[in-house]
Amino acid sequence: MAKGNVLVVGNSGVGKSTLINAVLGEEKAATGFGIKGTSSEITIYEREGLDFNLIDTVGFEPVKNFWELEPKAIKSVRKWCKEAALDESEDNDINVIWFCIDGTSSKLFPKTIKDLLHATSVWKGVPIVAVITKSFSQPDREKNIEMVENAFAAASKTIRPVCILPVIAESYYLTDTVFAPPEGITELVDLTNELLPEGKRIASDIVSEYKLERRRAFSQAATLASTAAAATIGAVPVPFADALLLQPLEIAEINGIAAIYGIRKGDQAKLLKNTIVEVGTISTAAKAAISALKAIPGINVATGVINAVIASGIVAALGEGSIYVFEQIYLGNKDISDVDWVRKFLESQFAGSFVEKMKSVLETVTDGADPKDIAKQIYDLIIQSITKKQ
Repeated sequence: MAKGNVLVVGNSGVGKSTLINAVLGEEKAATGFGIKGTSSEITIYEREGLDFNLIDTVGFEPVKNFWELEPKAIKSVRKWCKEAALDESEDNDINVIWFCIDGTSSKLFPKTIKDLLHATSVWKGVPIVAVITKSFSQPDREKNIEMVENAFAAASKTIRPVCILPVIAESYYLTDTVFAPPEGITELVDLTNELLPEGKRIASDIVSEYKLERRRAFSQAATLASTAAAATIGAVPVPFADALLLQPLEIAEINGIAAIYGIRKGDQAKLLKNTIVEVGTISTAAKAAISALKAIPGINVATGVINAVIASGIVAALGEGSIYVFEQIYLGNKDISDVDWVRKFLESQFAGSFVEKMKSVLETVTDGADPKDIAKQIYDLIIQSITKKQ
């Protein structure tokens, strides 16, 4: 099947590379990998199973008199399209344009839109998706969308984006316990697939598999970050009596993972998330796990190291369990109201195998160990079990 081609444009610093990496699921754009086009002005990225190319333009920014002539980057894309056609390839045209706009910016001048439309005028009629990157603040999103609408209206009487979509390409942490999870990436892929010409669209089962994989990967990244934060919180030379100290971090972790799987508001969602937090903080299972770990004989490391292992272990296990729970609900295998199943499943996360895993970490760590290294070791152990479940 012929692949579709998506042209990604926007000024440097708007987050194009981060967006491309989030879609691909690999750090390709940041490291300079990819398939070079006919000119150094473009790079073509592709992902196995995602049947459209992402064409990243370099040097899109206007400079003095830049737009009097056709931009060099756009010339490079046109040249690539023509050479692909000469090779009798069907993948020789631009099908969708992603125009990336920095969501942290409070201004978008009509001239920027005019420059974009001039630069891409060779592809008349090609649908434009305005992608608001770094869209961390929910309250600011309506303002950002209105800003984009007004800029397009001032720049052109006829051309409008088919959609204005705010996205967060990677988890953004304000503090250890407050973060914005990735958002809008799978929706962007869905929308792009719908905009591709018939014959270039990805099969629905492949899209569904892709979306599930991305949600899982984003959730695991959030769990790893939360696990590292827990190790830092726990690495204090005072007795770690219970898990209540971790509650703010666990709430942030659970809310973030729930949002990634599209589980946000409503009484049932609130009850579900509260149940998960209870298991990780005041449940008998969590307290028993802490007591068991503190009672292990022959552990000759400082209290802070033991605390870091226990704290990060609890948060990692809760994150792993939450991913599994939310994924089962997302897939329709479990009902959001079945909190009894959720409680029993999560309590099993703190059973014997959990204690054994944490014991293995305690037997290998040494005084002065970096909390982040401890967290990564624990995360790797914990995440193996969720992979087996899936």
